[in-house]
Amino acid sequence: LMLAPVPSVSEASADVSMKEEEELCQAFSEALLTVQDVDEQDADLPQLCSEYVKDIYNYLHVLEVQQAVRANYMQGYEITERMRALLIDWLVQVHSRFQLLQETLYLTVAILDRFLQVQPVSRRKLQLVGVTAMLVACKYEEMYAPEVGDFAYITDNAFTKSQILEMEQLVLRSLKFQLGRPLPLHFLRRASKVANVNSQVSTTPTYDEAHLKPIMQHIAKNVVTVNEGKTKFQAVKNKYSSSKLMKISLIPQLKSSIIKNMAAALG
Repeated sequence: LMLAPVPSVSEASADVSMKEEEELCQAFSEALLTVQDVDEQDADLPQLCSEYVKDIYNYLHVLEVQQAVRANYMQGYEITERMRALLIDWLVQVHSRFQLLQETLYLTVAILDRFLQVQPVSRRKLQLVGVTAMLVACKYEEMYAPEVGDFAYITDNAFTKSQILEMEQLVLRSLKFQLGRPLPLHFLRRASKVANVNSQVSTTPTYDEAHLKPIMQHIAKNVVTVNEGKTKFQAVKNKYSSSKLMKISLIPQLKSSIIKNMAAALG
């Protein structure tokens, strides 16, 4: 009779290690299953892409880095951040006038900033860039986009249709036709869905206080500036004071001491 060879010490150790590894993997899998998957009930809703949604958001995080907007990119520009604020305040009103999707406004601002950081423009052409950014965003997001003539009209014909179309080509070439940068709205909706189910879902990236606090302070400072009438840019507050948007800009919490203290921390 031939006896089976006795395993060497190294082989026996390998078997033990493999068994331990399998047990560890099994325990880890079971631990993951105890965290509720916020997408598990969406299989019958194809528009929610539950099978791919986690990969999609991982990809959006990559795109956010690849297509980043630099901080203080307007330093040394002819245009100033106040001019940008004036333009966006006006674009918010145009967006409401045209009754466009929320995504369209966010994408407009993203296109505007990504273009300006690679292509400085004169003060005279800033509004032209703004309406062109909204035209491109409309074509990307809207089912029925306003026509070029509508954008010329909304500028009180300060710019012609041909000027807008020419600027559209420049914007698209400058951005290399890459318009898929994720918007704050995308992550906000994802975070809201997670928060409604389980605030500790492991598949959603989280940020610690060191990341969040400075941003919260800047948001608080903007809220205080608007509520105390220290700026004439009121389009966003007016927009969110409508019943359609639940009058969210009028809630008393926005005037609380917590908000004021957070804003004061910035000086």
